[in-house]
Amino acid sequence: MKLAIPDLISNSYFPAIAAVELGFFKREGLDVALEMIVPVENALAAMREGSIELIGCSAHLLVAGFPEWRGVKLICAQSHGMYWFLVMRADLGIGRGDLAALKGRSIGAAPWVAMGLRALLAAAGIDAERAGIRIAPIPGAHGAGINFGVTAARALEEGRVDGFWANGMGAELAVRRGTGTVVLDVRRGDGPKTCFDYTWPAIAATDALLARSPQTAAATMRAIVSTHNALKDNVELAFEVGRKLFPSTEATLITELIRRDLPYYDARISPAMVRSMTQFSRDVGILQGDPDYRELVAAPARV
Repeated sequence: MKLAIPDLISNSYFPAIAAVELGFFKREGLDVALEMIVPVENALAAMREGSIELIGCSAHLLVAGFPEWRGVKLICAQSHGMYWFLVMRADLGIGRGDLAALKGRSIGAAPWVAMGLRALLAAAGIDAERAGIRIAPIPGAHGAGINFGVTAARALEEGRVDGFWANGMGAELAVRRGTGTVVLDVRRGDGPKTCFDYTWPAIAATDALLARSPQTAAATMRAIVSTHNALKDNVELAFEVGRKLFPSTEATLITELIRRDLPYYDARISPAMVRSMTQFSRDVGILQGDPDYRELVAAPARV
């Protein structure tokens, strides 16, 4: 069984990565192998064709492969909260939460990730286009085998962008190098409070797979819960995973990133989370209807 993720050298989908590497899927009777596939649309196409069984990605973007949520379900959350950081060039002197200072700036963001920033700015009363805020992909940062956050941190350092909206690893690299400062961290209280559940890292499978193998949802949920508990009991396990898969610099950083994320480790998906995510999806134009909570979430993850 293959589990696709769109980013590897990151804390974003680390619970799924760790569940494989620490053997928690195996303990639940699932033989799961990781496969990084970018762009995520390719992974979703592979799911439809049946060559990928599971995907770990942002909850809102499943509609990129399954319009109107037809044929796919969320099995569990990997963590709660919109998990990207807005990092701006340190020499700009932009303070934490100072969204007005973004006027006229260029911000690198992957297409489906950029939706979250645009919606956040709109919720704060800022029209990005009118304010001259250019939010666009970073050339060369979204190809096969590329980790967006790491590449975005490099682009910031080289002066190719004024800032980026990306994962925690990219943010940490930029801050530690002195080239960037965190302006927004939604999980930890920055930005409008309504933005917290716009999206979150999830694991999903097709309805067809769950009908064929109904035990998969519960087994996956248990594997992620066990991973959460193991990391909460001993966060140093994160380094054991990181040193197998990450370059040395990123491997040394992952334990601290996971330590910060532990409060958001919860595999359950509440109706409120789904309402927020689907409303965000309608607001940005990727969803037309209003699917029911039970249509979107497999039974084991329901609250």
